[in-house]
Amino acid sequence: MTSKEQINETISFVKQQLADAEGGHDWFHIERVYNNAVLISKNEPVDSFIVALGALLHDIADSKFHNGDETVGPKIAREFLFKLNVDSSIIEHVINIIENISFKGGNEAQQFNSPELSVVQDADRLDALGAIGIARCFNYGGFKNRPLYNPDIKPNLNMSKEEYKASKAPTINHFYEKLLLLKDKMNTQTGYKIALERHQYMEGFLKQFYKEWNGLN
Repeated sequence: MTSKEQINETISFVKQQLADAEGGHDWFHIERVYNNAVLISKNEPVDSFIVALGALLHDIADSKFHNGDETVGPKIAREFLFKLNVDSSIIEHVINIIENISFKGGNEAQQFNSPELSVVQDADRLDALGAIGIARCFNYGGFKNRPLYNPDIKPNLNMSKEEYKASKAPTINHFYEKLLLLKDKMNTQTGYKIALERHQYMEGFLKQFYKEWNGLN
């Protein structure tokens, strides 16, 4: 089986696995991340096959939807790639991408680094920014039945990974606890350039949100 055929098999598998996923973490999220990763890869010295597999499988079983269990996604990905007869060293690299891509509150030291992870991580973070990032943020907040905003509950920028995962704070807080921090955490110049525009769009949204919240013209 050629690498192109393996990628096509992976796409079919991911579509099937995420058929009933929450709207911000469904196949279309994967597709956008994949497209972002391909775009960024054009300017980076990376193995495009590893980038493609990492992007396609990075959210195959997001721990948020598996009681916080971070081992489910890597296990599913490993078993699938083994069945595809993907080289073992590539499988391990893809698993490392899946295990280290997450934001996790932004205060955790990353345990693995590679140019391929940098590309996939940027591609994933771009989908949390801009108009789509806003839409995904409120979609997930609604999914978790969180309030839109509560001025009495301030953002917490010093959460541990466990506190971040357990947070039930209003959706607006997530902008300050994660989304607005992503621009300066981009790994590549291409990723940063795209992130900057999307970051500015979100700042404009927040300005308008507070204006409307406070009944100002």
